[in-house]
Amino acid sequence: MKQTFRKLKQKIQVLLRQDNFKQAIDEILQIPGEQAINPLFSFFYSKEELIRWRAITAMGAVVEQMADLNLESARIVMRRLMWNLNDESGGIGWGSPEAMGEIMARHDQLAKEYHRILISYMDEKLNYLEYEPLQRGVLWAVGRLAHARPELLSGYAHLLVPYLSSPDAGLRGLAAWAAIPMDTKTITPHLNQLLSDDTTITLFLTDTLTTPTISQLSSRALSHKS
Repeated sequence: MKQTFRKLKQKIQVLLRQDNFKQAIDEILQIPGEQAINPLFSFFYSKEELIRWRAITAMGAVVEQMADLNLESARIVMRRLMWNLNDESGGIGWGSPEAMGEIMARHDQLAKEYHRILISYMDEKLNYLEYEPLQRGVLWAVGRLAHARPELLSGYAHLLVPYLSSPDAGLRGLAAWAAIPMDTKTITPHLNQLLSDDTTITLFLTDTLTTPTISQLSSRALSHKS
């Protein structure tokens, strides 16, 4: 039986707060994808950082399952995420880049179809996003995809250069993290400049909020063998 949005949102909120998040994901996946999507979108605006990130992770799992059952239904969600980042949408698009990255990290076909659109949000010649909080989202998404499917990000490391020299620590750190699985030959000098940057950033990885230093992330990027 179809549940009301309010009841579904309450149910999903309880699950997002659950200590055993893997089990919570399994229970969220029992809800029909088309019903779970809107409540999950609402948590992209949560003031609780872990809840927001868990909603993004759950969105990735739900859309992955939808894609396996009916690829077009998953494409509809991807187009909605893209629309949220369009000026004409009238919104800001909180969480949309991150959700795109999470979905593509999980699903091969969607990654092949949409990875260039995600990359275009970093490119000043294409669909560049000027708002720094959204830039952080794009960098996390690119990093998530690069760590899962590095072959799709081959040749794009140069787009990280402006972020590696940004006065915003979040952008510098996320760019360094995104660079780790990439071929960093073209950006080595920029990473070297960050080896003495001991500023910490908050980075969400595998259901955990971590606080690495930018120097640690840059060192990892430089030591990675592509």
